[in-house]
Amino acid sequence: MTKRSNDKKELTMRTVLLAASLCTIALTASTLSASAQTARPEPGPLSIARQGSFFVGGREVKSDTLSTLPAYAPSGTITVDQMYVRYQVPAGKLGVPITLIHGCCLTGKTWETTPDGRMGWDEYFVRHGHPTYVIDQVWRGRSAADPSAINAVRTGKAPVDKLPTVFSAGHEGAWAIFRFGKDYPQTMPGMRFPLAAQAEFWKQMVPDSLNSLPTPNPTVPALSELAQKIGGTVLMSHSQSGIYPFQTAGLNRKGIAGIVAIEPGACPEPTADMTPYAGLPILVLWGDYVDEFPRWAPRLKNCRAFVAAANAAGAKAELLVLPDIGIKGNTHMLMQDDNSLDIADILIDWIGKHVATTE
Repeated sequence: MTKRSNDKKELTMRTVLLAASLCTIALTASTLSASAQTARPEPGPLSIARQGSFFVGGREVKSDTLSTLPAYAPSGTITVDQMYVRYQVPAGKLGVPITLIHGCCLTGKTWETTPDGRMGWDEYFVRHGHPTYVIDQVWRGRSAADPSAINAVRTGKAPVDKLPTVFSAGHEGAWAIFRFGKDYPQTMPGMRFPLAAQAEFWKQMVPDSLNSLPTPNPTVPALSELAQKIGGTVLMSHSQSGIYPFQTAGLNRKGIAGIVAIEPGACPEPTADMTPYAGLPILVLWGDYVDEFPRWAPRLKNCRAFVAAANAAGAKAELLVLPDIGIKGNTHMLMQDDNSLDIADILIDWIGKHVATTE
């Protein structure tokens, strides 16, 4: 048998195995209610062996425009581009660590208690034995930004066009971005986001400095440093950060046990170098209504093409669209939807089956 025939046979076998895996996920999903989250008993005490926080990455900046206030010197040195990390390690037998990476206009709060007060994925993963690391992207939340360019313009030392680009997503525009509905305040039929608590969700949103930062975002090398520090982790991204785990793998595969991309703003182009993904377990997960929104439909299409190209190059990639397995109504913020823990169960099951433990 020729090498080409062997390669074709191997690719066919991998396709069969991936299809079998998706069937397993579908069977699991078929037990979930189409209208409400699976009933769960009270979780009881949470047993934590260790918890804490730290920073990775960062660089020093010397500037004469750190402040315009008399009480603070304008000249000095600050540290920027560091990434904040909060972690919890459960007691008992440990599963694969999971690193949670939030998306546009948000912080690590994405993964914490839902707007209507239910358990977030960070706690849920810990309760299922996974050490969990929640980050704030560089220049977001508790990860410091650099004010010197703003103050340089304010003091006349730089022209106005040198002001950093900072944006916020308004409630009305975010409504369609998050696929709550096509036009504010209309909703998609069967939509599962807890809109009664939307005021709490809007409080989570913060100004976004993405466009003031280089590509790849400094969060990417920080994720690489974190993965190596942990000694093996699943990088779980969402939306804007969807591409970051793939870029991190392109920098260095060390410490990356797997990738879960939740509705990524971008997957790698199918024509890109697939070498970094050979042998790597990858799951790309999408919710409902995607094809009805021009912002998202092309991204799902590109992710399908990427998964096919990655598998042809030796990856272990899967793409799962929830309505395809009978789970409907999930928005872009599916980690906060009313069936969020059912979705988390699917991810925990997938990680358990496909990602090797670090012990």
